[in-house]
Amino acid sequence: MYEIFVGLDISKGSFAACAIRQEKDKLFEFSAPMNMEGFKELAQHLSKFSKDSILIGLESSGCYHINLSSFLSRNGYHTIVINPLLISNFMKLSLRKTKTDRKDAFAIACFLTMFHGSLPQSCFLSPDFRELARERERLSSEIARLKNDIEKLLSVTFPELLRATNVCSRAILNLLGHYPSAWMIKSLPASEIARLIEPKTRVSPGRELILSQKASQLLLLEGELKKLTDMLTQMCHKSAPEDLRILKSIKGIGDITALHFLAEVGDVSRFENYKKLIAYAGLDPTVHQSGKFEGQSRISKRGNRHLRRVLWLMATKVARYNHTFREYFLRRRAEGISYKKAILAVAHKLIRVIFAMLSHKTCFRVSQNSL
Repeated sequence: MYEIFVGLDISKGSFAACAIRQEKDKLFEFSAPMNMEGFKELAQHLSKFSKDSILIGLESSGCYHINLSSFLSRNGYHTIVINPLLISNFMKLSLRKTKTDRKDAFAIACFLTMFHGSLPQSCFLSPDFRELARERERLSSEIARLKNDIEKLLSVTFPELLRATNVCSRAILNLLGHYPSAWMIKSLPASEIARLIEPKTRVSPGRELILSQKASQLLLLEGELKKLTDMLTQMCHKSAPEDLRILKSIKGIGDITALHFLAEVGDVSRFENYKKLIAYAGLDPTVHQSGKFEGQSRISKRGNRHLRRVLWLMATKVARYNHTFREYFLRRRAEGISYKKAILAVAHKLIRVIFAMLSHKTCFRVSQNSL
């Protein structure tokens, strides 16, 4: 049972700390720089109490909270990273509009005293795992954008190649890196290539240069993406091999989507029920109603956008390849709802099934269709 609640308000160069008891009596309050000296000062204040009696809360603040959170975790303190939206809504309950770093730290500590029982605990995976997964997500988006740009440029500089082959294969990208148009390839001594391609004029030297650069960038990014994927796979097989195996037992869920799901969710036991997981992903419904007016229901989109993206991908795959989810998807479509709403319904069902599977450590069975 926690007795001491510590709120940390973090900015780029400093942080404010406030510790209180359940009765909201302040035990200490101070500000310190975001460096090792400041971290040690916080540890000195915390050393007056038993570690098991302390719960520390800090807002997710981009990358700024990571070093302090990692320092506290390494030293055995129970630490929770809180969604800033929860703290913002909690602070709106106060009529006083004064805002300082120390008051924000006090507000976080007060929030912990009231809601610590319903907050998720720390993830069982390394903190680096989520960062790697999100970097992989960013690289994947960049690669998709580059592929689109390359196809647009080829429609001008080399339309024959665009129609004849997969232009984003490694061999073709290597070719385009040196010879980004039919005009340049014709200049090669290979008589066979010259016979196949008969361009009359050089269409766009500028586009050729851009295409060459983009082809080289794409090759580089694909190499970096493979490194990230390999590292993520190794970390997950080491830390959560059973959970990875359970997720992949659902036909339609592969290594990549399973890795990203685990990176964002961590240990599913930190959620009280599947509804909390749905809300965490921002897939919970919202209803706008006033008097006799009732607006259209939408998902809240107030949760983890990275998890929401991977759940959408998982839902589209299982709706296509998994017989159980495919039947459910077709049934919802037959009821007259749109494709997107049917996929959203599949995502909700998928979360319920995954939550049950990971909670009971069992692989997918068709009988779970009733969940």
